[in-house]
Amino acid sequence: MADQASRTTLPPAAAAGDTEAPVAEAKGAPGLVESNYDVEVKFSALQNDIDSPLSSLHSFEELGLPKPINDGLLAMNFKKPSKIQEKALPLMMGNPPRNMIAQSQSGTGKTAAFVLTVLSRVDLTQPTQPQALVLAPSRELARQIQGVTQTIGQFCENLIVEAAIPGSISRDTGVKGSVVVGTPGTVIDLIRRRQFDVSKLQVLVIDEADNMLDQQGMGEQCNRVKTMIPNSTQILLFSATFPEKVKAYAQRYAPNANEIQLKQQDLTVKGISQMYMDCPDEQKKYDVLCKLYGLMTIGSSVIFVRAWYRRESADEIKKRMEADGHKVSVLHGGNEGADRDALLDDFRSSRSKVLITTNVLARGIDVSSVSMVINYDIPMKGFGDKEPDAETYLHRIGRTGRFGRVGVSISFVYDRKSFNALTQIANVYGIDLIQLSPDDWDLTEKKVQDVIKSSRAKPDYAPNVLA
Repeated sequence: MADQASRTTLPPAAAAGDTEAPVAEAKGAPGLVESNYDVEVKFSALQNDIDSPLSSLHSFEELGLPKPINDGLLAMNFKKPSKIQEKALPLMMGNPPRNMIAQSQSGTGKTAAFVLTVLSRVDLTQPTQPQALVLAPSRELARQIQGVTQTIGQFCENLIVEAAIPGSISRDTGVKGSVVVGTPGTVIDLIRRRQFDVSKLQVLVIDEADNMLDQQGMGEQCNRVKTMIPNSTQILLFSATFPEKVKAYAQRYAPNANEIQLKQQDLTVKGISQMYMDCPDEQKKYDVLCKLYGLMTIGSSVIFVRAWYRRESADEIKKRMEADGHKVSVLHGGNEGADRDALLDDFRSSRSKVLITTNVLARGIDVSSVSMVINYDIPMKGFGDKEPDAETYLHRIGRTGRFGRVGVSISFVYDRKSFNALTQIANVYGIDLIQLSPDDWDLTEKKVQDVIKSSRAKPDYAPNVLA
């Protein structure tokens, strides 16, 4: 690093944990990964049926779901509810409908939980009447949730699931689906133009709610959507992380909500070996990145960089890597919608194996082949990048190690500020960080390959962790 004070190695702590994991690729997977975690339930003051038999749900059949939905669950290899589903589904699907604030980790089946609730609320005799709305922070995540809903509901006759994202809804017809998945700006625009009839909306789901309700993010847009829908609409908020200030706002946004969360010590990413690279200076970060290219292509890899306005943008890194003979793709908010869809499809199908992106893909996106995530820049927040963004770090690294597969994350540090930022993030979640050295490339490659080529990432994998 630039100064000697930053040479102090990051402190070891308890093991890390999981983050958000939609189930778009669960079909063909062995099922959800059951971690050893505790689920805490806080009942609404209005909740008067906490002793219902469904409070101890052990099978999807106990929910009395229609056969087509049960058939969809079996097609996705979901044979029994996960722990979070055991607690959340009876509360969300009960009558009268209750609001819900739910927070839990990767592989726990949050997406399937709210999709099942959505499908249970929809009257399929009115297939073109919007009855459920799911909001997501990006078109990529909206498309993914649309796919999960279509897969679980594949045997439901007359089910129409539309994506309300830029360029997807015809101005001539407007929204004509019973389930709508979209981004807040597009949804507001459609409602204003009277192309989205929300008069019979039964349920509103907000995924990645910590980001969506944050007033520095999409909070104002989500609040506007709420003012446009019926007061009787059931509100379900889901996220892997809920900072206290956002949690307080969420409780006002979804009043009298039941709440489900993991205990704080379970908010970690146990299936991912988290490492950091001590780069000599900022300029040498690129050289180290190129040296890692061979390891990136063992599976698939995501490289997270700061937004486009930074000096070394995603596009600039792509140009430099291609000039050096490396094959990479780049995806960020500056791409056109259709191009973004095509780029993500190429990455999912492994036609492209290394993807450079900004935080647009940090949340929720599930690609099972991703074995490595690189934080080229440590995630920061606030005007002028004044403080580390621990929540975004957790979401970023959660793009690997899906459903119990191997996963490696490598964060680049090069000066006191980046070192201190990563140290603070490690302290928040109690993470053991493995140091990699650019001066001993044989050892660095061995450490990374030992994880990627193993059958499964181990929670306690931490060779040569420096105190």
